[in-house]
Amino acid sequence: MDAVDRLLVHRLRANARATYADLARQVGLSAPAVHERVGKLEALGIITGYHATVAPAAVGLDVTALVGVFESDQKAEQDLSRALAQMPEIEDCWFVAGEESFLLKVRVADMPALEHAIAAISRLPGVSRTRTTVVLSTRWEGRVPAGADQPTAVPSTQR
Repeated sequence: MDAVDRLLVHRLRANARATYADLARQVGLSAPAVHERVGKLEALGIITGYHATVAPAAVGLDVTALVGVFESDQKAEQDLSRALAQMPEIEDCWFVAGEESFLLKVRVADMPALEHAIAAISRLPGVSRTRTTVVLSTRWEGRVPAGADQPTAVPSTQR
C-alpha cells in the first residue's frame, strides 16, 4: 500500500458511501483510477466489506454487554468459536490474551434477553464460566481514528 491507498482506505472508513468521483477529488486521481485501486484493495482483502452503521436502540437493541468467556478445554477453541458465531446476539467476537479466551460484544433488547444470552453462552461445550460487564452508555464506537497518524493529503509525487 502506498500513500494514495492509505488515504483511500482512510476516506472510505470515514464515508463508505463516497463516490469514486468524490474520492478522486480527495486523492488527486481520476475516478477510473480510484475505482481500479479500490478494486485491488478489495481483492487483496484490505477492504473486507461495507456496512451501514445503525443506532442499536432504534432497532430494539437497548442493552449492550461485554462478555468474557473462560474456556474449560483449550482444544475446543475452534468448536467454541463456531458455536459463538451461530449466536445472533453476539455482534463482535475477539480471541484475546489474558484470563479470558474470548471477549464478546453482545446486544439484546433487555435484561432478560441478556440473561438468556449469557446462559446460552455458558452452556456451550468448552465454556467454564463467563464474566459480564453491562454497558451503561456508549461514548463512541466504530470511530475512524483522526489526527497526525492518519493521512490527510497525498504527496504531490504520488499523484
